[in-house]
Amino acid sequence: MRTLRLGRTGLKISEICLGTMTFGLQTDRDEAFAIMDAADAAGIDFLDVADVYPVGGTLESVGRTEEIVGAWLAGKRDRFVVATKVYGATGPGPNDAGLSRRHVIAACEASLRRLGTSWIDLYYIHRWDPQTPIDETLAALENLRAAGKIRYAGCSNIAAWQMMASLAASERSGGVRFDAVQPRYNLLFRSIEAELLPAAEANGVGAVVFNPLAGGLLTGKYKRGETPREGTRFTLGNAAQLYQQRYWQDEQLDAVERLAAFFAARGKSLTHAALRWVLDQPAVNAAIVGASRADQLRDSLTALETTLDEDERTACDAAWYALPRRRPDEER
Repeated sequence: MRTLRLGRTGLKISEICLGTMTFGLQTDRDEAFAIMDAADAAGIDFLDVADVYPVGGTLESVGRTEEIVGAWLAGKRDRFVVATKVYGATGPGPNDAGLSRRHVIAACEASLRRLGTSWIDLYYIHRWDPQTPIDETLAALENLRAAGKIRYAGCSNIAAWQMMASLAASERSGGVRFDAVQPRYNLLFRSIEAELLPAAEANGVGAVVFNPLAGGLLTGKYKRGETPREGTRFTLGNAAQLYQQRYWQDEQLDAVERLAAFFAARGKSLTHAALRWVLDQPAVNAAIVGASRADQLRDSLTALETTLDEDERTACDAAWYALPRRRPDEER
């Protein structure tokens, strides 16, 4: 397990970040503990959470993932870099969502309580809030940083122009800046290569990418003509529609089938090849890998022992370039 710097900062992170969004719904507490134990044993010291997780849940389940992670971290918090996020609705009121000063500070305090910690290493905005000036959000994050409640700030699900506007606002104020960006990125989704990744790299913003296995599609276990299986992200509560919109198209399923056959003929797993491809991209600092079972995580981590030759990288590129382009509003 390699350890890398996050962007231009001095913070060191493992190249695999454990994604926890299944904990508390798709994955029960005991199995979540087993997954985190497996991650720890493999050298993963970077955990990704969000205040609204578990994914696919409701307002009643908000915060459950942070509570599970916090319970597991008891007695070993200092060894881990913990990231969580703010934006989504954590209650029914009009101020229980978004990036206003009120919600950012209240949400951070709630995350700290659930995680059982006095600080968050990396605090992301979960997405852009068009109703709140970015200066207000950054000022709230600076207050939290000055109080020692967060160490670094980041942004997720954001366009290149939004990230650059945020960096410009930080430069004007001299306060906290976004030192990490968390976009979606995998063999089937590479739109961020046009603007976001180059802008991040040029400005010392570390890229911690999610969905490196396309929500499980790049494991090769799904086929054209099938219906999404129960218990997966493609059928899980309010996440089902999002994941089906992202990946459940015949063209993507066909591309995965071709890639799986190509790598099988070379004695390699598509899962390992797809994750290796992401980790090999020079602008990527870390990839978020999730699991609903500990054995899934252990299998995914075999990618660290995998290498890709030129023909294999060409086949990976061909998958993306063969896909039809999508509308800009579907890009995140």
